[in-house]
Amino acid sequence: MITKIIQEEKIQKAKKYIEKAESITIVTHVSPDGDAMGSSLGLYHFLSALGKDNVSIVVPNCFPQFYKWMPGAKEVVIHEKYPEFAEQLIHNADVIFCLDFNELKRIEKLGPVVDEAPGRKVMIDHHLNPGDFCKVVISYPEMSSTSEMIFRFICRLGQYELINKDCAVCIYTGMMTDTGSFTYNSNKPEIYTIIGELIKKGIDKDLIYRKVNQVYSENRLRMMGYVLYEKMKVYPEHQAALLTLSKEELDRFHYCSGDTEGFVNLPLSIDGVSFSVFIREDRDYIKISLRSVGDFPCNLFASRYFNGGGHKNASGGEFYGSLADAIAVFEKGLEEFNPNNV
Repeated sequence: MITKIIQEEKIQKAKKYIEKAESITIVTHVSPDGDAMGSSLGLYHFLSALGKDNVSIVVPNCFPQFYKWMPGAKEVVIHEKYPEFAEQLIHNADVIFCLDFNELKRIEKLGPVVDEAPGRKVMIDHHLNPGDFCKVVISYPEMSSTSEMIFRFICRLGQYELINKDCAVCIYTGMMTDTGSFTYNSNKPEIYTIIGELIKKGIDKDLIYRKVNQVYSENRLRMMGYVLYEKMKVYPEHQAALLTLSKEELDRFHYCSGDTEGFVNLPLSIDGVSFSVFIREDRDYIKISLRSVGDFPCNLFASRYFNGGGHKNASGGEFYGSLADAIAVFEKGLEEFNPNNV
């Protein structure tokens, strides 16, 4: 039995929107991760099974190669590559589903496009402090992932039977990736009830794990070795570790989108390290990824020092300045917000 956490009023509104819609567009955040892709593709397959013929997915930029095997991934429209077409899909949609983001800035250049689009907007998300740009806001930060929310949403619509294998594969992928393969934010029994239901739909969870976590390029593996040997700094007195990569270093290893995913988790395997941060140069800003184990709230660290947020043990942020300045801010933060003192 799965708890009915989504309010009935929100379910009924979303249901009416879907029933009346002739065209639906699903939008997710910049640099789409496993949960962004899993929730978007999972909803896409459900709506298609429901009989909705005109369903699209628009993402701001490219998603990692190791998610391109997912059912339906070839249908995803990338705004960075096809801006006019992507914006037209959003503008013409009767309903716009905003998945796995809580603020319009999380979709960057697509933010104004979604904001100005006339279609009815539905947010399904699990991040703190949702914005008010959607008519229906289904936001539960205590949930493991937006993909879990999609499963619950479909069930609350009374359409569990329409979850086919493709839909189940995508939902499971999102749940798995957003919990570090169920190693954090995943201690609630109902998560495993949902996994059991997805297995009944025919998914091969072991194969999904391999496709996401064990099939990488040679360049990624060499970059991982480099970042651990040359670029990892451990702060024993703070139970913390830092990884950094400059744009030049990324180029040296022929970086592709998603190649550094999971790097931030690596230092947490060191005995005595409970807080890990990965700082990476992007095109226009510095990207910050934070992970922790135990009681240290890395989302508060992200919010205080890097204009970010997220979950207690997994969060992100951004910094506008040089890589050296970002490192200095991190080290200052360690002194002020020491994991040893939590």
